[in-house]
Amino acid sequence: MPVTPPPATELSTELSRIARPLRLSEEVSGDLQRRIARGELKPGDRLPTEKALGDAFGVSRAVVREAIARLKADGLIETRQGSGAFVVEAPKTINLRFWQGAGPELDELRDIFELRAMVEGAVAELAAQRRDESDLKTMAEHLQAMDEAMAAGRDGTEADDNFHIALARATHNAYISQLVEFLGRHFSDSRKLSWQGTRRELAHPHEAQNEHRALFDAISQGDAEAARRCAQEHLRGTAGRFGIRLALDLDRSPPMPDKPRRKR
Repeated sequence: MPVTPPPATELSTELSRIARPLRLSEEVSGDLQRRIARGELKPGDRLPTEKALGDAFGVSRAVVREAIARLKADGLIETRQGSGAFVVEAPKTINLRFWQGAGPELDELRDIFELRAMVEGAVAELAAQRRDESDLKTMAEHLQAMDEAMAAGRDGTEADDNFHIALARATHNAYISQLVEFLGRHFSDSRKLSWQGTRRELAHPHEAQNEHRALFDAISQGDAEAARRCAQEHLRGTAGRFGIRLALDLDRSPPMPDKPRRKR
């Protein structure tokens, strides 16, 4: 039976319960970072003064200074002696920071699930082609750990994370493994949603586990196309259970060009 997703306002409240509280400086820097990303603060724009920002956010100037230092460290703003802080024309570094603390906005959560679908679909496809018996054994162990967590009513997020890391290692590509492990530290919070919803209708570990098993079966059978599809359906299902619809074109692969025929 399909589960009716909760209203957006209830989901936002639930996300806040799951995550840890943000420090004030993180709230301020996160808000400013989103304004920069949306183009509300454009390259070259001067930020308001510390006093003005403090008044706007209801925080002290010390909190504002810490938030500005955080954005400067991320390469998003630069400070000029006697002139203030400015949005940089071209960031010198790429900062990949996902939501933390009080929970993401729904648009941001949708973007995270969309990124996961793209990355995990490609990884699953390659893993199905390259996995060996040792890889399958490790993935099966993490599936069993998730089963045991469900049976005991425990949080299975760690086993969930480990399953996806084992899947990445099954590609036998060191850079893919490193990338997935790095992203996994950030994706973990989005996986917690399947395990830690404090209301029953917001936690669906059994549905997610069924999707994990379908993915594992496809990889075990060496079916690359099915593995990619199962990985994306898992992300689409998880997002859908929270009322988030992912773009339909995520699972459309470009047609492969015909191989040229050899002349006889």
